[in-house]
Amino acid sequence: MHPELEALAKKVIDENKYMVLGTAGQDGRPWVSPVYYTPDGYTDFYWVSSPDSLHSRNIAQRPEISIVVFNSQVPIGGAQAVYMSAVAGPVPEDELERRTAFYSGRFPELREFPPEDLRPPALFRLYRATATEHSVLIRGSDPTYGRGVDSRMTVTLSRRSGSLPAAANQVDPAGEDEGTEGGE
Repeated sequence: MHPELEALAKKVIDENKYMVLGTAGQDGRPWVSPVYYTPDGYTDFYWVSSPDSLHSRNIAQRPEISIVVFNSQVPIGGAQAVYMSAVAGPVPEDELERRTAFYSGRFPELREFPPEDLRPPALFRLYRATATEHSVLIRGSDPTYGRGVDSRMTVTLSRRSGSLPAAANQVDPAGEDEGTEGGE
């Protein structure tokens, strides 16, 4: 265990608004999409997108995704990033009301979505990714962990206290990136 790297990962997740989703269609062709997110602890991440956007269609076909969270505004050489492997899908109907209220509470500037705006035939859905693995960027020059080139180191992040029990956060996968509420 590396408490300082786990603390760094939590800081990056807590302090940023956007994550990049890496998805692939059935043909294996990759696609990346930035979306703004609301985390529930450090394992569950929520965003709103159109089910017709390419990343949402890819998730419906292949729910295994990758995610990266980072601040693109830091000076070159100062990057900090958290990489995740995850499973994603639309939030199930029986959780939608509770999760919609939770999602909308993170940022004052975030558009509020009542549950009816996230059910068919509405244009958007609430999605959740549950991280199965986290790793952090290790700069090649890091005095403790660096190896001369940038690399990744796996860290263990758990749910924050006060989050919903894990059973309430199981993902039920179903479901061109225009039409993405969280990013292009």
